[in-house]
Amino acid sequence: MQLKALPPQVLIPLIVACALFMEQVDSTVIATSLPAIAADLGEDPVSLKLALTSYLLSLAVFIPASGWAADRYGARTVFRSAIVIFTIGSILCGLSSSLADFVLYRIVQGMGGAMMVPVGRLVILRSVPKSELVSSLAWLTIPALLGPVFGPPLGGFITTYFDWRLIFFINVPIGVLGVFLATRFIENVREEDVPPLDLKGLILSGVGLAGLVFGFAVLGQEVLVPQWAAITIGATGAFFLFLYVRHARVTPHAVLDLRLLHHGTFRAGVVGGSLFRVGIGAMPFLLPLMLQLSFGLSPFASGLLTFTASAGAMAMKFTAARLLRRIGYKRVLLANVFLCSGFIAINAAFTPLTPHWLIASLLLVGGFLRSLQFTALNALSYADVEPAEMSRATSFASVAQQVSLSFGVAVAGLVLETMRASRGEVTVTQGDFSAAFLVVAAVSALSVFFFIPLPKDAGASLTARKPDLDDPRSEVPPD
Repeated sequence: MQLKALPPQVLIPLIVACALFMEQVDSTVIATSLPAIAADLGEDPVSLKLALTSYLLSLAVFIPASGWAADRYGARTVFRSAIVIFTIGSILCGLSSSLADFVLYRIVQGMGGAMMVPVGRLVILRSVPKSELVSSLAWLTIPALLGPVFGPPLGGFITTYFDWRLIFFINVPIGVLGVFLATRFIENVREEDVPPLDLKGLILSGVGLAGLVFGFAVLGQEVLVPQWAAITIGATGAFFLFLYVRHARVTPHAVLDLRLLHHGTFRAGVVGGSLFRVGIGAMPFLLPLMLQLSFGLSPFASGLLTFTASAGAMAMKFTAARLLRRIGYKRVLLANVFLCSGFIAINAAFTPLTPHWLIASLLLVGGFLRSLQFTALNALSYADVEPAEMSRATSFASVAQQVSLSFGVAVAGLVLETMRASRGEVTVTQGDFSAAFLVVAAVSALSVFFFIPLPKDAGASLTARKPDLDDPRSEVPPD
């Protein structure tokens, strides 16, 4: 079947999925390969958390400009440029020779990713009627979910039997394909009347977010940054965020529109969802490290275990819409947040003697439940957002997601650093990993307090669907 024959609500999400697939493969591949990268660069494996946080933070800093850039220069132009920047960043990561180089090139990747996925999602939101939005976004998830499934074993295989540097060149053919398809099939949608870019807000929010997350990420790592410097950086970031809040209250077109938080569903999906994602963001960092450093598994064996969580997430995509329609968004969020947090905490009980089939089974169920929570959060965030607010809402939600994932890695790393420092040792133990899993699970569980105030019929407009709702494709994408 020719691509032209596909309806827009199917074709456009599949093209955008090329970008999402590339990003998901990249993030899951690097997580599996962190110990090997650290050994080759002569760094402490825990220090490699900076490679994860720098990328996620780069996303958060540059995402606010993505909606404005798409409006001003056209969605296709920005989308294609983002894919090119991301691909170049990937090549540079494969050529890096030190931790500083690696972190810098991950920031370049983040600059591309900041425009790539949010603008791609914006293309879908503007090209598809709201009544078809859920099923259209479902097509986006099908290829995108393959990234986290294939990423861990693929990255582990390449790292174990070849060289970790090769994993970054996987993105090159995918990037070329994405640019070709975007040029051929995506319309260069742009707005006629584009307000000026809130440059002051972009600088305040960027410096604020970067300072706060980076300062938190390097706490306890005296070799990299002295403790007083880390605290100073974090405090400076918090101060700039305070200045941004004051700025946003009096600016009509603030780069992050805080007025969107007046929507109760948006507030629950973004703020509550951010707390929930702290635990989820820590998992790709903690689990491969524990399996390789504490259990002694190879990167390939580690990847064969951790990919089961993504397989569980994919399985949920065939039942999520049905569950949300029949049970309701609020009840799903309230009950499932504790189940998801419990399956994060259960990782603390794993030992080198735990049967691999049991670990894989628990990760599978945990991924299944996590995907349901993401589906509910992502849909609910936009339930009451007006079309004119959609660009700002996608930017705000995307920033919140990336910052929370960065904090997840930073919190997990800080717990590991604190635990081993308390023993006066330089290596992490199984007990350190257990403590980290319990801490991030507790943070995720706190999100329940943002779901409790939701009305019983929250998200009702999203479940008022056509008779074909039983189609398993009728759901929305994960992070």
